Amino acid sequence: MWFSKEKDQETIQPELRPVSDDDESSQQDSRNRVQKHLTQNIGSSAFAELQLIILTFCTGMQDATTFPDYHCFASNQTGNTVFLCLALILPQLDGETFVSANIGMALGLFLAAGWLTGQLSHAIGPRKRWWLVLCNLIQTGLVFGAAAVQYRYGIPDRGPAARAVIGLLAFSAGSQVVQSRSLCMTEISTAMATAAWVDLMIDKRLFVIDNRPRTRRVAFLLALVVGTLIGALVYREIGSATAIAVSGAGKMLVTIMFLFSPAHEKEEPVSSV
Repeated sequence: MWFSKEKDQETIQPELRPVSDDDESSQQDSRNRVQKHLTQNIGSSAFAELQLIILTFCTGMQDATTFPDYHCFASNQTGNTVFLCLALILPQLDGETFVSANIGMALGLFLAAGWLTGQLSHAIGPRKRWWLVLCNLIQTGLVFGAAAVQYRYGIPDRGPAARAVIGLLAFSAGSQVVQSRSLCMTEISTAMATAAWVDLMIDKRLFVIDNRPRTRRVAFLLALVVGTLIGALVYREIGSATAIAVSGAGKMLVTIMFLFSPAHEKEEPVSSV
């Protein structure tokens, strides 16, 4: 009887089925499809416009908090440049109207991020899906990092914690602006409004219904205004850390959306900058 049980146990041992050529071929096809999808160039489309509009909204939320907290901008480098020049000629205003250390951190890291992202984009391909996803993922991490610093250390208007928040947000913004240029939709810069206002006012087809550049500029300006208003509201009612965290959530949404952005089938002009 003992021998019978042993025999039964031997007979019920599962058989290992070797991987067939069809299974290997299916797995290889799946990997090839994923690789092809990630290496596609993302084209200019309404979906891409929506992504840039969301990023613009997030930028407005960030700058609505950084100026009252740190007396400088994370993404608006026109204002920072003016303040930096004032600091050179009118140093007595430092600490009252602006904080020069914060301005230097914002402008310096914004430019550093623009240079790094731009030069790497030239080598990799500025529209590669995997590159856009990776860059936006890093930018999102930087924004969440800024919110974490505020939650942990509070919101002093100067000092290491202040410079850390400003630096993280400025580096994220610099990389973001470069990527918006690479999609050849310069009407939606995601940050600077001056050129958009001027281009909108001088557009000779301003009142033509079918005018895509005009529509992009209007959408960009509205998103920036609404984002700033919402950011100011959250700042007043809850706090700047929450406003920055919400901005980071919006950037995470855009990162995911890049996985589904339509690819262009034919060669499109790519921004030279």
